[in-house]
Amino acid sequence: MTGYWTDILAVGFFALEWLVYALTLEHSAYGRDSLSARMNRYREVWVRRMLHRETRMVDMQIMASLQSGTAFFASTSLFALGGALALLHATNDALAVLGALPVNLTPSPALWEVKCIGLILICVYAFFKFAWAYRLFNYVAILFGGMPPADRRDTPEAEAHVIRTSRLFESAGRHFNRGQRAFFFALGYLGWFVSPWVLFVTTAAVVVVTWRRQFASNAWQAMGS
Repeated sequence: MTGYWTDILAVGFFALEWLVYALTLEHSAYGRDSLSARMNRYREVWVRRMLHRETRMVDMQIMASLQSGTAFFASTSLFALGGALALLHATNDALAVLGALPVNLTPSPALWEVKCIGLILICVYAFFKFAWAYRLFNYVAILFGGMPPADRRDTPEAEAHVIRTSRLFESAGRHFNRGQRAFFFALGYLGWFVSPWVLFVTTAAVVVVTWRRQFASNAWQAMGS
């Protein structure tokens, strides 16, 4: 029973760290200085500058590249989901491999299946986030196509369209970031397949790495200059 409590605490720590990190990044004053938040400001800059251009083919090409990247991650999450399902199906084979190791890492079949189900849920979550981000990027492309011409850039209609497009653009980026965050935390979650103590360490490592990228990386510094 002691071992099971350790697993419960480790998974609780994992879920709490993910939740606190996400809330801090997206819903706090501290998070408004993150790399993602700084990039959101440039989304609006992009839309406003596009309003001054008559020819917008380059803008549409950039949007197509964003859509392609999102589609790639959505497909990758499906592959990861398939791998997690295969891991669940091969419970007996996986436990036999673990049992042959010199260090005893073999959990009970029920616990192994719980671990696999958790990984499956993370992959499903990531897929939904990437798929919705892809759909939102499609909507943004439609709004790009409906951008008023340059000679009407100073009208109230143009200003409303810029605000509308920028907010939808930010929402697409936010859902894409959530999908990527799920991938990062899935890597930390893999530590649980070794030991709940390893899950503590890998979860903390993921939080440190992702925090540094958002608040202390070279990219963050560059966007603040």
